[in-house]
Amino acid sequence: MEGQVSEPELILVFSGKRKSGKDYVTNLIQERLGPDVCCILRLSGPLKQKYAQEHGLDLDQLLGPGPYKEQYRANMIYWGETKRCQDPGFFCHLATKGARQPVWVVSDARRLSDLQWFWSKFPRQTRSVRIQSSEKTRQQRGWIFTSGVDDTESECGLDSGVDFDWIITNEADAPSLDEQLKPLLTLAEEATELAHLCFINQ
Repeated sequence: MEGQVSEPELILVFSGKRKSGKDYVTNLIQERLGPDVCCILRLSGPLKQKYAQEHGLDLDQLLGPGPYKEQYRANMIYWGETKRCQDPGFFCHLATKGARQPVWVVSDARRLSDLQWFWSKFPRQTRSVRIQSSEKTRQQRGWIFTSGVDDTESECGLDSGVDFDWIITNEADAPSLDEQLKPLLTLAEEATELAHLCFINQ
């Protein structure tokens, strides 16, 4: 059925603060595995698309890193919270529509409800990954504390209470990302092989 969620073999759900490097790390994983094997799902994508539609805004600029997005960020967060109160899995469901690769990488989980949705729908496949960087490093990457953004659930919802499967430290003096990502990539390659075997045996 068109739009039906397929069954991946592995889902890596990433979270982390703004400017911690979530997009950089998840893009690196997709580069290593290839787009045929691994897709990146951004929960903020359908959120921004729906928000842009309802408010008559420029979606391309909302998806970009510039000041346009920042001027709407606080209101967009509030709007998103309203949608989540009505349906906690609203944006997760939209983000997974059409995904067919054996490995899904969710680049921007922000709340416990995001993780709970994937744990509930895909308990066997879901693994949680936290990207962490110091405030100093994040500031060097352009992060500036913003009240109403950095002190809300969208940034702080997964700061505690979750026993992550992996924690990746994205700092200059940390072990290399290649070294830290090796066990995740190994798991993804095993999942890909399993998906291939299942396809052959169908």
